[in-house]
Amino acid sequence: SISYGAIGGPPPPVALRAQVLDSSGSVGNGRTLVIVPPEYETITETVILQNDTVEYVEIPAEYEWVEGEIEGFTTEFIYPTDPELEEITETVVLQAESVETIIVPAKFNLDGSVASPARIEERVVPAVTTQQTRQVVKRSVTAVEKKVPYLIKDGRTRLPLRPEQVVEKIVRNPTTHEVQRRVPKGDPIYVIKNDKDEILRQFANQDEYETFVSNPYKRASETPVSTFSSDVDTASYSVARNYLTDKRRPPKDAIRIEEILNYFDYDYDKPISKDDPFEPNLAIVPSPWNEETKLVHIGIQGYLPPSDTERPPMNLVFLIDTSGSMNNTKKLPLLKESFSILLDQLNEDDRVSIVTYGPVMETVLVPTPGDRHDAIKAAIEPLHAKGGTNGEAGLQQAYRVAEQSFIKDGTNRVILATDGDFNIGISDPDELKSYIEEKRETDVYLSVLGFGQGNLKDNKMQALAQNGNGAAYYIDTLKEAKKVFGTDFQKSLVPIADDLKLQVEFNPNLISEYRLLGYETRALQRQDFNNDKVDAGDIGAGHSVTAIYEVLPIGAQTNFVDPLRYGNTPPAISVSEFANEYGFLKIRYKAPGEDKSKLVTAPITTDHEYRALSKSPSATQWAVAVGGYALTLREDHFTDEFLLANVKNLAHKGMGKDPYGYRAEMVELIDKLEALEIE
Repeated sequence: SISYGAIGGPPPPVALRAQVLDSSGSVGNGRTLVIVPPEYETITETVILQNDTVEYVEIPAEYEWVEGEIEGFTTEFIYPTDPELEEITETVVLQAESVETIIVPAKFNLDGSVASPARIEERVVPAVTTQQTRQVVKRSVTAVEKKVPYLIKDGRTRLPLRPEQVVEKIVRNPTTHEVQRRVPKGDPIYVIKNDKDEILRQFANQDEYETFVSNPYKRASETPVSTFSSDVDTASYSVARNYLTDKRRPPKDAIRIEEILNYFDYDYDKPISKDDPFEPNLAIVPSPWNEETKLVHIGIQGYLPPSDTERPPMNLVFLIDTSGSMNNTKKLPLLKESFSILLDQLNEDDRVSIVTYGPVMETVLVPTPGDRHDAIKAAIEPLHAKGGTNGEAGLQQAYRVAEQSFIKDGTNRVILATDGDFNIGISDPDELKSYIEEKRETDVYLSVLGFGQGNLKDNKMQALAQNGNGAAYYIDTLKEAKKVFGTDFQKSLVPIADDLKLQVEFNPNLISEYRLLGYETRALQRQDFNNDKVDAGDIGAGHSVTAIYEVLPIGAQTNFVDPLRYGNTPPAISVSEFANEYGFLKIRYKAPGEDKSKLVTAPITTDHEYRALSKSPSATQWAVAVGGYALTLREDHFTDEFLLANVKNLAHKGMGKDPYGYRAEMVELIDKLEALEIE
């Protein structure tokens, strides 16, 4: 679908979703599509010509002298020859073959008519290579065993402590070379102009988002139970931020309310034991956008180990997209910087492997201890973007490597970094889902990092993350990378529970209607809650899950859903038995690697109710502000009269603690959105 920018009035009436331009470049109704190429910049990169080398070092035998004459023999290892070396000449790539996007201008006939319209083409830039000669070991030394009698002298005997040996020593002297190359600073911009050459819209038309319908209101007397999977992805918040920073309103389908809610830490009450890893936090407040409704705020806080020493070892496979679509400063270069931040969190017990995929798949780093930062960075730095996107081969190899280096009782995870553009092999989201569901049984998690804009395949990223026991993040800035891999490191990569499901049963004696804000793509059937074979979201250490229901109490003047003509079956329980319960919350989860789930329950009662939003906990005040912001972005028609100024006011009042400035940033984004609406 096409993502419209914020230039001019409402979208043009012409359907542009799958339209083919005619020979003049017209899109109908006097409108013309103009392609504006991106600006280019020159960057300098360091290319490793020769990695660390290996030398053979002789370590002499060690002995000790003891009193007395002792007869006996020791085994010594004799090395009769030196290692045999040979010189080899290799072709070293200084700058990999790459693909540039160029604009081919329109051609015109003598009468002024268009012979061929303007178009975009990809041009292959040949690789730059050089010849490098170096020595390598052709044949290693071979030890020969020899029986040698103890040396006796002056009434003393020399006894062996350690035999002579030859060991390999890594010499860290990589040869490097600096090269310069030109890369686009952004993506081509598509501009629609009218017959007066006035700009009507501008957009990047290759982003893809899953289309879904917002949750409707339901009558509690007819459908009292709401069931959904947890979702701690945060990609939607970052995508919206990137659009607003670029002075464009994000597409409606890019907005998933739950991912915006779960972007923030709410400082909920915390569980005290990893044996009971979840603590429910509940509050009921008046809705600020509808005087007849109330908001039920549910916060589930996950357990966070007291220190990093309790973290299990990690087996991480970086699966890096090096296809031509990643040739952008906000894609592959930002990806490299992001992984450097992650490396600072790893230690010698962790293992890191790197698989790349573009037109071909390649394993560029075998499992390596996490504290060998230089070796890992040396494998990442030379990567360049080129060619097509064989995501299928990359995924298969990444899972293969992860399974081969599997750490029992550790965290085993593939981290896919991409713009989501799979155009070779498996490319359909449903096929990707089936493949990932199959690999999920290997106990290898999958996290997905999205980069760039203009070619972002968010729908494919979601299909991968939701079915791969992982989460999806969108990295648009280095600050976001520091959040995911620094501040939220354990939340992002250390699981404390699998298949976390939530179910709320509303009391029809107190609640007339309800709707869940967000979680549309995470909805489950009622019977799925108790079925441990049904997959759900996974949650990392210290992460929280936030959900908000908007409810219409019994006796309200407004009805969103008409009652049934023939009435409802009376409740089977006594009205007085649960007279103070608005609903009942159930949480079901599995400990990592286990097959049987555990159940946590909590009633939602009048004891959780606050007469004014301002009297509620700061976590609830901030969650409501975030929900209002997300609903506005989503163009929710139940809150269309709630002004952004009101949302900003809620945010200011509920700001609370903000150690990293994330909350202040959301207020700035509200200002940007407000400016776009004024325009």
